[in-house]
This record gives sequence, C-alpha cells and structure tokens, in this order.
Amino acid sequence: MSRIYIVEDDTSIAESIGKQLQLWNMEAICVRDFAKVDEEVREAVPDLVLMDIGLPYFNGFYWCTEIRKFSRVPIVFLSSADDNMNIVMAMNMGGDDFISKPFDMNVLIAKIQAILRRVGGTDIAPHTLRCGNVTLHLEECALSAGKERIALTKNEYLIVKTLFENKGRVISRERLMEQLWGAEEFVDDNTLTVNMTRIRKKLGNLGHEDMIVTKRGMGYIIEEV
Repeated sequence: MSRIYIVEDDTSIAESIGKQLQLWNMEAICVRDFAKVDEEVREAVPDLVLMDIGLPYFNGFYWCTEIRKFSRVPIVFLSSADDNMNIVMAMNMGGDDFISKPFDMNVLIAKIQAILRRVGGTDIAPHTLRCGNVTLHLEECALSAGKERIALTKNEYLIVKTLFENKGRVISRERLMEQLWGAEEFVDDNTLTVNMTRIRKKLGNLGHEDMIVTKRGMGYIIEEV
C-alpha cells in the first residue's frame, strides 16, 4: 500500500483527497503541524507528497527545498496559482509535477499512480524497509519509530535487513550467519547471539522489544507491530 503525505491547509480538500486515495487502496496522511512539515515527512516516510503552495508559516516551495535535503520522495504541487512562474519554480525547487486547482480527483489519482509506477522500486522503496511503524533506513544503517532514530552497526544492520526483507517468515540462524560471514573474516555462533541481543535492546528503546520472536530449534521471525 502506497503512503501519500498531504500538505494542504484547506481541510475540506485534504479530507476529499484522503477519501479518494483510500478508495484506491492508498494510505493518506495529512499534515498535523504546518511548522514542522519536514519533520513529519521524515517520520512518515511517504511514497509521495502532495504539496500546496500557499501554506501557513512557510510556502510549499520552502518545504520542498527542505525535504530535498534528505529525501528524493516524489513531490506533486497543488495550487490555484497556476501561472507559468509558479510552475517553473515548482519544478526548479525539486517538484515532480504540478496540478492546478480546482482539479478532477480522477486526474489526480491517475497522475499519482503514473508517478508511483515511474519511480517504481527505484526511488523510495530501496532506501527504506518498513514493518509496522518501524523503519529501517538502508543508506543510514538506522532504525526509526516515530521521531526516535537509532544507529545500527554493520552486523546489526545485516541481520535486521534480512529479517525485514523476510518478515512473517522464520529465518534460520545458519542463514543469518551466512549474511554475517560475507561481511566478516570469521563469525561464530556467539557473535550472532550477541548481535541479536543488542538489536532487541535497540528495538526496545523504540518501544518494540518483542518485535523479533525466537522459534526454538528453527530461528527467528520478525512480525508486524
């Protein structure tokens, strides 16, 4: 399910967009604090951002610039100010498309779907893996939940990545050892146990200490939270 973050100060428009997205099996998240849009995008890790231009505190161009400092998430501008200058600025600031208000909801959905198909698995998806509200940031080797973020060591990262990629399936200790063997000259069974303990402690600091379940004699499974 694609996650769409909506930055729109007209609540009626935001709610209408949200309802339409849900009909197309997309998750809609509306901005809560217009003074912290960049922080909320970091927290939500959306697949696409719908950005109005005229906003409280700072305009959409400003927030697009701030988001581009840490994310390549597609940004689609929504605005009634559809003169050429605004369209050019939107693209120059890092926007991916511009939709003029008022707009047809079917056109909006079609454009969103087209952008998501275009970026496919090559833009946002490879940079994060999610399990519930816990996100693994692949480029940063870090875990986050809400506003909390915790760095992982190389071995911890390899273990968590394998479990996230196979959530809902039991992964044997042998397979995890193979993952670590490719990164270290020598890895013994105790190394895996120590790393798993550290990972569980870090997940505990994020409020999810029981996320990884041990299946005796089989291995480990990571479950949705």
